[in-house]
Amino acid sequence: MNPSTDNLLLQFKALADPVRARLVTLCGVAECSVSELTKVTGQSQPRISQHVKQLCAVNLLERFKDGHFVYYRVQNTGDGSATRRRLLALLPEDEPQFQKDIDKLREIRADGEVVPVPVSEGDRLLYRALVELTVARPLGELLDIGCGQGRILKLLASRSHRAVGVDIDSDARRLARAELLLAGTPNTSLRQGDMVSLPFDDKEFDTIILDDVLSDAKDPAAVFAEAKRLLSDDGRALVLASVGDSDISALRSQFAAWAAAADLRLSTPRSIPANNPDWLLAVATIADRTEHAPVAA
Repeated sequence: MNPSTDNLLLQFKALADPVRARLVTLCGVAECSVSELTKVTGQSQPRISQHVKQLCAVNLLERFKDGHFVYYRVQNTGDGSATRRRLLALLPEDEPQFQKDIDKLREIRADGEVVPVPVSEGDRLLYRALVELTVARPLGELLDIGCGQGRILKLLASRSHRAVGVDIDSDARRLARAELLLAGTPNTSLRQGDMVSLPFDDKEFDTIILDDVLSDAKDPAAVFAEAKRLLSDDGRALVLASVGDSDISALRSQFAAWAAAADLRLSTPRSIPANNPDWLLAVATIADRTEHAPVAA
């Protein structure tokens, strides 16, 4: 038999164990640590570690580090991803034990973790504008740079094929994991990363959000340049910036200069709300490509 068939048979064998089937189901709805899997299943940590090692060996789970922590999740990209999705679709969604495990994971993450963040009228208008930008054009592979607690990921993940959030703050990523699990967004992933040197391949994403990160960047033009590296040929970057006490005209000029330095074409930034704005929103595309429709001012 060829290697792909051999691996498929090994995956069937791995899923024949009830505990491993539970672990795959949990890691299909969220990125999970061994500690979380231990608490949910009631199994010992060495036993869970052995199970996830076997699941990784047959390419059902992938392992990755996030700061000081290690997480596991179902692989949703790479070789064999289509076969893997078809195989895991055979696991019954209405299995009571699976739902009980997911509910337990939600309880663990919600306990003392999720703190409601007030949403202003300006925030609501920004969210509406972002959704409107996604109606006519699919998001595809989505990257949110500076995702914080995952507010934009929660809003847009269901409209994307895959959504990845990056933030340098480990506490923010931990809170985002709790929020995204409660929101039911299994296609999301969170990573630690430096916004000018991110651990992704060239042209990996169709949509990139610069999520209010430019004011904190030492070199905003370098942030634009990194976004350009990661954008697919016809991709676009949605640039968000909170206004605060900043001068709107100066911000607009800075946006244009930073984008131009990275050889990106920037639409006229939109003020949200139009009067006394809380946010600026612009769309950046690769300069030597056909310009997409600008964001209405």
